[in-house]
Amino acid sequence: MADSDVYVVWDEAVTGYNFGPSHPMHPLRLDLTAKLAIDFELFDAPHVHVNPIGDLDEAALSRVHDDDYIAAVKAAGSPEGADPEVAERHGLGTDDVPVFENMHAASAMLFQGSVDAARAIISGDYRRAVNFSGGMHHAMADKASGFCVYNDVAGAINEFLDAGYERIAYIDLDAHHGDGVEQLFWDDPRVLTISIHESGKYLFPGTGYPADIGGLRAAASAANIALPPRTTDEDWLRAFDGTVPALIAAFSPQIIVSQHGCDGHRMDPLTHMRLSVDGMRVATERVRALAEEHAEGRWLSTGGGGYAIIDVVPRAWTNLIAIAANADLDPAARIPGRWAHYAQTKTGREAPLSMTDGFDGTFTPWSHGFDPESELDRAVMGTRKNLFPFFGLDPYFD
Repeated sequence: MADSDVYVVWDEAVTGYNFGPSHPMHPLRLDLTAKLAIDFELFDAPHVHVNPIGDLDEAALSRVHDDDYIAAVKAAGSPEGADPEVAERHGLGTDDVPVFENMHAASAMLFQGSVDAARAIISGDYRRAVNFSGGMHHAMADKASGFCVYNDVAGAINEFLDAGYERIAYIDLDAHHGDGVEQLFWDDPRVLTISIHESGKYLFPGTGYPADIGGLRAAASAANIALPPRTTDEDWLRAFDGTVPALIAAFSPQIIVSQHGCDGHRMDPLTHMRLSVDGMRVATERVRALAEEHAEGRWLSTGGGGYAIIDVVPRAWTNLIAIAANADLDPAARIPGRWAHYAQTKTGREAPLSMTDGFDGTFTPWSHGFDPESELDRAVMGTRKNLFPFFGLDPYFD
């Protein structure tokens, strides 16, 4: 394998992760993403290797989740069902996480996909891997939460830790705080979690504030950039620029793991952000550049949230695959007609016409100075003041 080879996880069976037709996390979003990537010929691009998901590694799952919880998930998805009190204790059977048939097997596939991706990088055969069906960042050790049953991101990070990696950076771009991943590594100084999200004052899960910086045994291992509602592309990219590059440079990770939830898009029904697929594309390009500069190119990326299943998710994650493969798509590229017809047949709605929402990617870099009158800048400065001194950085000048 060449250094530029990319391990892409895709298995049609992941669409079995299905909470029902009225649930926001509809599996069609994964199917549409794969088909759009195929129609842009990304799955056949040089150095792209598409792989099905292997059998579940039970030991890897048990490293992340309590055995009682795993047993409850298995029972919930069985014909007999779980005891109601047990299910409630573990966050199962709620509006967010309704139970469904074969729940354990379907959830385990998403989990194993990211474990497989991590092992592909650890093997040395690949420097980059993508599992756009993963990114279940809300799942806790003993509880399902926020549409997430098993935390595949934590499973991947554990693989790197087991392989001897000592500095792993996790960047979460989802509009919701990456609380599950943060909590699972709260006391582990080897893992730096960075979450840039809509403030918990306004959005689930209600956590992820600038003062939340990690446990007593791992101070400054968690960075939270909590942004105001209606944050635009320009401000979101400025917030990223004002925090993430400096923290990554100071931490000097051996691998970057990133979650690319696209629910911050202005068309997403569950958040209040005002982003575009163009802003997300620019941020993904920045993550790729950070991996090249600081982690010898090692980069594992996942999907995550995203509930505008025609207009946003397929375009955002097709861009993710393209960027990981160094096959960046022209933002002005027209949506392939075959895909548009398929999407309309499946949903009864017209598909977007191109890969752009019209944003040109420009923003004011943080180096141009802090504006105390800006709500966005004050939010960013809160993170910088809480974290930067631990890394020997000046909140105002670095």
